[in-house]
Amino acid sequence: MSQPFEGKIGRTLADSEAWFPEAPHPGEDAPNVVIVLLDDTGFAQFGSYGSEIDTENVDALASNGLQFTNFHVTPLCSPTRASLLTGRSQHAVGMRGVSNWQTGFPHQLGHISNHAGTIAEVLSSKGYATFCTGKWHLAPMENASAAGPFDQWPLQRGFDRYYGFLEGETDQFHPELTADNHHINPPKSPEEGYHLSEDLVDQLLQMISDSKGIRPDRPFFAYLPFGATHAPHQAPPEYLEKYRGAFDEGWDVMRERCYQKQIELGIIPEGTQLAPRNPGVDAWDDMPENQQKLAARLQEAFAAFLDHTDDQIGKLVDGLSAMGQLDNTILLVLADNGASQEGGPFGVMHEMKFFNGILESPDEAIERIDDIGGPHSHTNYPWGWAQCGNSPFKWYKQNTHEGGVHVPLVIHWPNGVSDEQTGSLRNQFINVSDIVPTIYELIGVTAPEQIKGFEQMPITGHSFADVLDDPETPATNTLQYFEQSGSRALIAGEWKAVCKHENGADFDTEPWELYLLADDMSECVDLADEQPEKLNELIDLWWSEAERNGVLPIDERGIDLFGARFRDRSPHPANRKYVYQPPMTPITAQASAAVGGRSWELTAQISSDGSSEGVLWAQGTMNSGISIFVQNNRLVVDYNAFDDHTIIESEIEIPEGDSTLTAVFRRGEGRVGSCQLKVNGISSGQAELPLYMRMISSIGQSIGSDHGSQVSNCYNGAFPFSGTLHEIAIQLLSREASGTKEAIARTENARQ
Repeated sequence: MSQPFEGKIGRTLADSEAWFPEAPHPGEDAPNVVIVLLDDTGFAQFGSYGSEIDTENVDALASNGLQFTNFHVTPLCSPTRASLLTGRSQHAVGMRGVSNWQTGFPHQLGHISNHAGTIAEVLSSKGYATFCTGKWHLAPMENASAAGPFDQWPLQRGFDRYYGFLEGETDQFHPELTADNHHINPPKSPEEGYHLSEDLVDQLLQMISDSKGIRPDRPFFAYLPFGATHAPHQAPPEYLEKYRGAFDEGWDVMRERCYQKQIELGIIPEGTQLAPRNPGVDAWDDMPENQQKLAARLQEAFAAFLDHTDDQIGKLVDGLSAMGQLDNTILLVLADNGASQEGGPFGVMHEMKFFNGILESPDEAIERIDDIGGPHSHTNYPWGWAQCGNSPFKWYKQNTHEGGVHVPLVIHWPNGVSDEQTGSLRNQFINVSDIVPTIYELIGVTAPEQIKGFEQMPITGHSFADVLDDPETPATNTLQYFEQSGSRALIAGEWKAVCKHENGADFDTEPWELYLLADDMSECVDLADEQPEKLNELIDLWWSEAERNGVLPIDERGIDLFGARFRDRSPHPANRKYVYQPPMTPITAQASAAVGGRSWELTAQISSDGSSEGVLWAQGTMNSGISIFVQNNRLVVDYNAFDDHTIIESEIEIPEGDSTLTAVFRRGEGRVGSCQLKVNGISSGQAELPLYMRMISSIGQSIGSDHGSQVSNCYNGAFPFSGTLHEIAIQLLSREASGTKEAIARTENARQ
């Protein structure tokens, strides 16, 4: 196929005419678009939605823009992001759950289908510059390492520039960072004042300034998905100090006060009930002192984190204003789902404890209360504060009740929203899939029928562009399904049917609830028994919508899908043997050797001059992880089970020259395990591990050093190995070998 040319080619330059193709351009007046997405932020956690947390910058955007009171998302992060960026059903585009999961069904690809172009891909094709800084979580996580493949990373899905983290969460002081298509270290340390949220905004403003400084005619699309306010809840010390004692009254008093403020502000209609406490949430006054003290401090960390994030949003707004770009920027601020239940009934010092099935008692956690919110913590707050953040609703993130899916949305656009309308509320039902078609209509863009050779599925969201200047315009989306791991819901006009699925329950017979949202926004009056015909009508309609939007088969699996899928031509080989040869970039968590909860052994081939020392292999952070290193001519393992360190040191020294060093880990019955060391095949020290971690950390593994925050207190910094590390080999034992000594013996005999 010849290159297109619309000039004239003669025998000489004199009888030829040059032709310069024009790049696409959306027009001189085309607005910029900025989407700011917060993580795990409930309906009632901004000040303008009833909270007592200081969010003056978001509140200012609301008072100078539009505030939406009936905005809905999915109950989980990746599905909301997939719908937000495509304008389509999350299931239809392949993201029923988090991108860590791949199930072999079209509704859970672990990435957005190539048949569903992102807004970045569409706007880039129309001449927009496109930037993203923040959490991606839309690529299969086993493909998020330096080995790729990169086809579902941000740059391959329409963004010109990217800076952020690819996983679902990261440490805010020691993040795992990616710039464009490669991994980088943070530009400075926490001791030097580093915090990820600040870095994300600084990077985004520079990207915009770089673009506008050279091409002022070119509008931009910027996507800023903060890590905040997902766990870990971490903030600079001055923000933590600001909230000392602010929540000592407890969640019952403060939720009631928030509820009353919501009614005064008009965020919820008069007559709306405050939902009763969720099961598992204690009355504050009935709680022991230590439980209250821990819960209050955990909420302080959340508030400080949100307040700090709000200030970064203010910095972004100020930066856009200083560039002269704010007035012609459509700026949206929203959350991806309701407040999180992943802190359990008491809250946790380390969120991974929740995923290990551990409920830490307040009496245990209180000993480290002063660490909360800082680098040496990975906290999440208890259910009571999560429900308070979802006021007036019940339930949480992961649930299809309103607490999981009903969140704030603010739109600010000085050039597009009339002065008469600024500061007003919009009460129409809107779903996250409706945002992209609205933006396309506002800027006059039609999505192409084909992108990169892929036929595009229809955009199924409904534009609400007319709502911006007319609060009386009827809702355009009148039928919306919800589904998450078997929990289901359907909103049809003023009605909602909802089923909170319990694992193992029969999908056909488990009970549904029925609510008239027009009179009962908080789902307090179940009409299922009074109006069974209406309920059955909506249930049948849910199944119809599920089939139409690719929801089937219903799949209740969740946490078990985080496990590695072993097969060749993948990061997890079928023989379960991983071989790493340095130098290597740190390996992201789900691409790392899948050692969590398994029996395994690590073998390191090294050369030492007798004084060599340093880390051979490490996974995790100072809050939880495993580090295997050489120090004082001994092989050492520090097994850091949520800040409970078991340290094993070899009884014999490592000789000069070449050596084979081995650490053997065995999972025992229940939660316990053991570790044994070998130096050149000779057993040399062992210890029992009182807590054998199943899920270790969201931070991955490093070879030849300890990247990020150090796992062990036995050394400082990355502590790179100063000798020669030739190879690290990790062999996982079969599942049969994880549990009993007899099974381990059978496996080892078979291997011999």
